[in-house]
Amino acid sequence: MFGKRNIDPAPRSHYRSERVSAINGQYFFSTREGTLEGPYFTRVDAERSIALYIRRMQQSNDIYARSNFQ
Repeated sequence: MFGKRNIDPAPRSHYRSERVSAINGQYFFSTREGTLEGPYFTRVDAERSIALYIRRMQQSNDIYARSNFQ
């Protein structure tokens, strides 16, 4: 899932890294934007939240794009 966004710079090498990490028994996931989202009680909860986060980001980008055309 290495799609290029409009705001991304020119193509370059991408290295896959683990997005979910455990800190003091709580789980977090990191984003492309450099934020750490969480805490979650289980790794499964954190992984489910990744999909929800991506959906929210796509929706907000769609809303932003539509607002620029009006």
